[in-house]
Amino acid sequence: MNRLETDQRTDISVKRENAILIGVELRHPSPNAAESLQELRALSESAGAITVGMMLQRREQLDAKYYIGRGKVEQLAQRIKQEDADVVIFDDDLSPAQLREIEAVCECKVLDRSELILDIFASRARTHEAKLQVELAQLEYTAPRLRGMWTHLERIAGAGGATGAGVVGGIGTRGPGERQIEIDRRIVSRRVAMLKRQIASIDRRKIRQVRSRQEHFNVSLVGYTNAGKSTLMNALTDAGVGTEDRLFATLDTKTTRWNLGGGVYALLSDTVGFIRRLPHHLVASFRATLEEAIHADLLFHVVDASAPNAWEQYQAVTKVLEDLGCAGHSTLVLLNKIDIAEDQAAVQILNHKLPEAMCISARTGNGLPELVEKVRLLVSGTPQRATVQLSNGDGRAIAFIEKYAEVLARRYVDSIVEMDVVIGSALLARLQEKFPSSKVLNCT
Repeated sequence: MNRLETDQRTDISVKRENAILIGVELRHPSPNAAESLQELRALSESAGAITVGMMLQRREQLDAKYYIGRGKVEQLAQRIKQEDADVVIFDDDLSPAQLREIEAVCECKVLDRSELILDIFASRARTHEAKLQVELAQLEYTAPRLRGMWTHLERIAGAGGATGAGVVGGIGTRGPGERQIEIDRRIVSRRVAMLKRQIASIDRRKIRQVRSRQEHFNVSLVGYTNAGKSTLMNALTDAGVGTEDRLFATLDTKTTRWNLGGGVYALLSDTVGFIRRLPHHLVASFRATLEEAIHADLLFHVVDASAPNAWEQYQAVTKVLEDLGCAGHSTLVLLNKIDIAEDQAAVQILNHKLPEAMCISARTGNGLPELVEKVRLLVSGTPQRATVQLSNGDGRAIAFIEKYAEVLARRYVDSIVEMDVVIGSALLARLQEKFPSSKVLNCT
């Protein structure tokens, strides 16, 4: 068995490799196909590859065996030799059979879009949680593509896994007549099951952490990757989140306290960026990380207004949010990077499509004071005077009032405490929502 057969699907890294990118445009010319191929270039270069060639083929329909057709694959094989390419990356997901057939003709490593994104996530993962999530997504995506090349995983199969007996028979296998690929698949299946158990435990802990913050107003930053979410978070708070001009710079959620002024605070969370056609295995694996967005009171949908395809990026993020069950969440669209947007007419068109959006620049601070004031009013509401009746033993409700309201008077009757307060209308509604036993006797 040669190296091509054993190592191609094991190593999906493209660091410092010469890459040729392939896109397919069906039936008629489409600007989206060219934009998607340019996005694939940004992804491959973000992963560390060097783009030495790009091919966009127009077809009436996809080829079942070679995806782009036998003739085009042979042309690709010649291009690989001319450009001294190490890897071919397709802008669509390929079937295991298509990957195998293309590799056989090209004699070169072939990856699809999902594998490339998974490789980028793997290189960005820093925390134990993120590494587990990425590994699970990788295994679930690549497991159906196994062709007897995962023997390096046999060390996790058990005590006999690293021995000759463990490979062909031994404990945990069905005998010496079993094919190697069946052993490999069982090893991967066990690893996947173990990762799911560990991530489920992390999920439960993460959900408890998120729900423990329900007495606070939670704002979550969502948006296309590299839209400027981390820069915005640093501009609004002293979080000190790392920022880089590259795709998927942030994989781990960070939550910090946001001072809105006037004694009003909120919790602001930064989340992983989205992208068009984000692998569904990755979305599923990172669901715990995205709990911040799922349970947020308000979403900041950050859009890179300087991007030529800003509207398509907005739609892509909206689709992922719908998949996560966030379609009905209160959302404020922020058109970021207006200071570097070269096509102001395009920004105006985008603002026309999204009339409620706010134009800001996280880098220069343009529009941020107005944003803070708007959120402060959302959190607190119009100040009003009210008398609130609570159980004397309801310490959390009393603490909420003392934190967010001005207490004018306090009266105790048996086990009941009445408090005359000045409180924002939104905070008063929030008090009644979070503490149903509280009663508002009068409000002016």
